[in-house]
Amino acid sequence: MIKTRRVVQLATIVLVIVAVFAVGANCERWCPFGGVEALYTYCTSGDMLCSLGVSNFFILGGVLATALLVRRAFCGYLCPIGTISDWLHALGQRLGIKCGQVHGTIDRILSLGKYAVLAVVLIATWRAGELVFRGYDPCYALISRHGTDITWWAYAISAVIVVVSLFIALPFCRWFCPLAAVLSPLSRFGLMRVKRDPEGCTDCGVCSKHCPVAIPVHQVEQVTAARCISCLSCVESCPTNRKQGSSLVWGPPGRTNRRWPQIALVAILLLCTTTAVAASYLFPMPSFVRTRGDRPDGVATVELQVKDLTCRGRANLFFYFLERDDMYQIPGYFKVEAWPDPDLADVRITYDPSLSDEAAIKRAITEPYFDMTADFWRTSPFRIEGYDPLELDMGILEGILDE
Repeated sequence: MIKTRRVVQLATIVLVIVAVFAVGANCERWCPFGGVEALYTYCTSGDMLCSLGVSNFFILGGVLATALLVRRAFCGYLCPIGTISDWLHALGQRLGIKCGQVHGTIDRILSLGKYAVLAVVLIATWRAGELVFRGYDPCYALISRHGTDITWWAYAISAVIVVVSLFIALPFCRWFCPLAAVLSPLSRFGLMRVKRDPEGCTDCGVCSKHCPVAIPVHQVEQVTAARCISCLSCVESCPTNRKQGSSLVWGPPGRTNRRWPQIALVAILLLCTTTAVAASYLFPMPSFVRTRGDRPDGVATVELQVKDLTCRGRANLFFYFLERDDMYQIPGYFKVEAWPDPDLADVRITYDPSLSDEAAIKRAITEPYFDMTADFWRTSPFRIEGYDPLELDMGILEGILDE
């Protein structure tokens, strides 16, 4: 069982490394905790925090689904930080380091730390309107190609996790991970669980000693603890299981002693996450939405690909050019839906065709604008794929000359 989990962990780490360092992908848009951070801003203002996308919501939904089915298995199989911490603890055991375990009151008090971290991160993010803690996040330091926005605190926190993981299993995941605070309430009601047969069990306690999150498995009939990561180390380590094969099993609730294969757990994880990824492409949601005026009975839509519309701040500037009040202004109603992107951003603009047209919208986006409040010209940084303002001006001039 441990080999299967190691294969899944290794595959995930390789995928992250290739995506970040070979492909240059923005893995931050696939972080489930990003969906938690961005939810308030998206619901209240219709746009995403910079560097995030609606894909964060889809992957968050997939991870929440796994919590309802297989508890916090995401932490034990797919989370990069959880994987690295787990490997380091295994390394510490191989090196003969005396590993400890934290139980009882101290463990319960430390477990509250993740809720405190979650509250601080969310409150600070909501107030600032941006990811103020990304520079301190050890996971972001791992997936960001180590840019200038990472503070030395991120590396200090990472170093602490590395050192402590050699002595204690999964310290960050158990006590301080804010995503764990989100998953735990759902994980408590997770469908699949480890079940113990009191009649076949010898109460040796080996299963509890092998649990990385200190669950007293040998004292309960069914493991329903929210912190269970479904690693199945307890099932694998049970000495009675090796003789009889039914004292400790994993599966749905009930007293049946039928053991479900670990591959079913892995399949559930992959199904939920791949479905979330596929859904983000099949049902694309704009990560920036702004509307001006009341929607008329008849509307028209133009879809554009725009360069230099890379983030939330650029999207706000894009909307600013459409709201201009000079000779290129767009009268009446219009709505902007955008998918900011480092290369070409998709933009959908809905407008009143009785008051404007596609050509006027393109000119409003690309023409310089004199800001009377600031008393200077603002040059538009945006360029529309397949559109050349100079060609349009020449066409208008030729039309005038022909007349």
